[in-house]
Parts: sequence; structure tokens; C-alpha cells
Amino acid sequence: MGDDRTTIAVQRYLDELAKLDGEAPVGPVVHALIARSAERLQALCGAMLYRAYPRLTKPPMNLQAEEMLGAVVDRLLKALRDVRPKTVREFFALANQHLRWELNDLARRLDAQTASLGPFDGCVAAPEVSGSQLGVDARRILQAIERLPESEREVFSLVRIQGMSQVEVAEVLDISTKTVQRRLNRGLMLLADELSDLVPGFASPAKA
Repeated sequence: MGDDRTTIAVQRYLDELAKLDGEAPVGPVVHALIARSAERLQALCGAMLYRAYPRLTKPPMNLQAEEMLGAVVDRLLKALRDVRPKTVREFFALANQHLRWELNDLARRLDAQTASLGPFDGCVAAPEVSGSQLGVDARRILQAIERLPESEREVFSLVRIQGMSQVEVAEVLDISTKTVQRRLNRGLMLLADELSDLVPGFASPAKA
């Protein structure tokens, strides 16, 4: 019930934001929007950080979800000066995008070799990093994910990167669980086709 109230409140703030013209100050509405969605944003931060980038939670970074929330909120405050999400789905998709960017930026700063990114094992590991450069395979995987159609990329990110259940994703996106499963399977199929040489023996859902 609380999550439903959050969705309704966030949509109300988004509607208010959409009504403001170019001259009106957006700060109060944006800050209220961020404050109302903070709990869900922190949950997204924690899910992606601990499931997809666990090495960032260890020395030397010792990153926590609360710290990620601050960084993502800062990015959102800047983005919302120019971007006007119309729906709750668009707002959290924007937050998810900036969360990925923030974590990728942090991963690039690490000085040691880390595990390669593998998108098909139920959660995505952090990109392989050497100095400030991503490994060739990691770059290919990240680029392949970014090239997925928007709907498939959104579902793939929420399920495989952030570790949300298909039921949770269906609620966030206001779609059926069958639609979530269909989009996830299509995303996996597209990734398998493009990255088959990196994952020997992997069969996409359509070919299994």
C-alpha cells in the first residue's frame, strides 16, 4: 500500500512539474519529488550496488547505498533542470540511467583488475577495469545492453542488474508479468545473438 501511495505522489509531482513554464522556478517541486521518491531510489541503489557491483562495497571504496543515493540525487537534480519525465516509469528509468552511469564512473576509477561483466548469470558483475579503461569485452557487453530496444533494456536492467523480481518490475512499470518475461527473454535473445562468442554454449530463450 505504501508503494502505491509513493507512485501516486510521485506522479502528482511530475504533473506539477510538467505544468511549469520556462520562467517558473522548478526547484521546490523537484526537491519535493526527490524527497517523496527517496526510499524507492535508495532501494534501487542498494539492489544494483550489492548485486551488480559488490566489489565497490569493499576496500578501498567501501561504498554504501546511502552514498550512492546522494550521488544519484545530485545527478537527478541536474538532469531535471532540462528533462521532464511525464510518468513514474519515465522518472525511475531516468534515475536508473544515472545510477548506471555513476556506478560505471566509480568502477573506472578502481586501479585493479576485477571480474568481467557477465549479463547472463542472473546478475551483472561490474565491468572489468584496468586503470581507468574498461576491458574490450566489458565495453562490448555494456554497448550491447545500451543498444537493446528501450523496453527490453529497461526490463533487463531492473531484473538482471538490479535484482528485482519479475512481479516487482511489473508493478513498477505497470505492465503484466507475462510482458516482463517476454521483454526479458527478447533482451536475452538479442544479447546472446550479439555476444555469442563471449558466452560459449549459451542458448538464448528462443533457441533453447
